[in-house]
Amino acid sequence: MRRGVRPNSFGIAVAVSDDSGPFSEPTMQWLWNFGEWCRNVWVAVSTLISGMWVTMRTMLVTYRRKTFTEVFEYPEVPVPVKARYRGFHRFDLTTCIGCEKCAVACPVDCIYIEKEKSPVGKGFRVNGFTIDYTKCMFCALCVEPCPVDCIFMGSNHDLSCFSRDGCIVDYAKLPLEVAWGQATLNPTAVAESKVLYEPVWVKGESSPFQFAPKDE
Repeated sequence: MRRGVRPNSFGIAVAVSDDSGPFSEPTMQWLWNFGEWCRNVWVAVSTLISGMWVTMRTMLVTYRRKTFTEVFEYPEVPVPVKARYRGFHRFDLTTCIGCEKCAVACPVDCIYIEKEKSPVGKGFRVNGFTIDYTKCMFCALCVEPCPVDCIFMGSNHDLSCFSRDGCIVDYAKLPLEVAWGQATLNPTAVAESKVLYEPVWVKGESSPFQFAPKDE
């Protein structure tokens, strides 16, 4: 009868024999498998307890603080953003000269400009200045080359709509306050611009705004 020593899953040396006694080969195989099962159970339970401890510790630290959220009365009160925030564009139709430098600089070709020779004076008449916000990535590369600073990034971040057509904005047909850069872009203004076929204002025409006289 041959005898030997084999370590189990816990590193304890166990005698092994070839007979049918308590240390036979089937018995040792069963002990080996049982030790592996116990080790796997221990690893699973210890890992679960460790993860739950991290979760509980983070939760206690979080709820121990006095204030961890901010409440904004949106949309009645606009959400404050950083000074360099890149929101939806602000465009001034009165200063645009139709040079198309912004459209050329756009890396995704989302700016489309329609223009014709101005009937009054020199330059061009901008009939359409469309930005497709389904393609725009707000990189602000269209702002830098503008020679008259008629386009820049605004602070508005909401342009909710029910179709992709609402994301295609023609700034030349927006309400005057928005087209002239005096108000931010909003879904209502975009919806109103969809029913217009002509620009809201062209250079050379009388101003549609009624300016109050200056106090002397």
